[in-house]
Amino acid sequence: MRSALYAGNSTILIEDRPPVPPGVGEVQIEVAYTGICGTDLHILHGTMDHRVALPQTIGHEMSGRVAALGPDVSSLAIGTPVTVIPLRWCGTCPACRAGHRHICHRLNFIGIDSPGALQERWTVPAEVVVPLPENLSLIHGALVEPAAVAVHDVRRADLHAGEKAVVIGGGPVGLLIALVARSVGADVIVLELDVHRRAVAGQLGIRALDPAADDVAAEVESWTGGAGAAVAFEVSGSAAGVKTAVELLAVRGRLVIVGIHSQPREVDVFRFFWRELTMVGARVYERADYDTAIGLLSAGRVAAETLITHVEPLANAAAAFATLRNGGKVMKVLVDCRETSP
Repeated sequence: MRSALYAGNSTILIEDRPPVPPGVGEVQIEVAYTGICGTDLHILHGTMDHRVALPQTIGHEMSGRVAALGPDVSSLAIGTPVTVIPLRWCGTCPACRAGHRHICHRLNFIGIDSPGALQERWTVPAEVVVPLPENLSLIHGALVEPAAVAVHDVRRADLHAGEKAVVIGGGPVGLLIALVARSVGADVIVLELDVHRRAVAGQLGIRALDPAADDVAAEVESWTGGAGAAVAFEVSGSAAGVKTAVELLAVRGRLVIVGIHSQPREVDVFRFFWRELTMVGARVYERADYDTAIGLLSAGRVAAETLITHVEPLANAAAAFATLRNGGKVMKVLVDCRETSP
């Protein structure tokens, strides 16, 4: 069984390893596709070595079919199409006791803190396996996890039909947020520096502005009748993104921090006071977000075929990482993990 392992020093290795048979309470999945995201690039660059046991299989955005069941698992059937919600919580910490298990103080994020999906057969606890509808192709099913991120972000924003939202950063998550926001009836503009990402937004029917060339403040003022945006999603992870987001918000607007900021950022606290703004964090997702994401993808309301730009076989996993890292005309990169792939 082939596995792609992060071995440190920006290295991805392909190794043959015996599959792990499912034990009590476990399911073995024949992995079809695994997506690579920004977090995986952070792992590759070594910034998460304190959490990853080297060498380790990584990856957490995936789809596949149930291949084998542990002796006590009856909730699933062999052959069922599935994805995984890659979160295991302790159940006893203050966050878990308060009902916020997805941000458990001792959260095990599968694919980072424990082995992930970049392998042909992956054994996981049955409790994290989520069935997919048969009408959702497995290649599109690999987008459930990032789509669930977007659903959670929009839910944290308390975004409603008729409201106007600005998304700062037009990568895969930013465009998924825009699509989910549109699905609830909001009007959306994306700010993105990269010309290719703006073009993809246009293909999705989403208006995109270039913050380096367009007068964003004037455009948003005209678009909102001078009020400002009800919600700004900061997805870029940049200081400039935070500053712009705050400046574009209406009175009592909501700033949703989606991008991971590796260092503290300056925030115009006076503007928060003057306009009674609100800032909320949005991290990962809950099971309800997965269910909504699956429904949106199944109904074609998230155009997965437009977002998926590259697919590489498992043997070329290192090249898949390089494609995403190098940028260019790239959005979502998937690895085909099936045994029958080249």
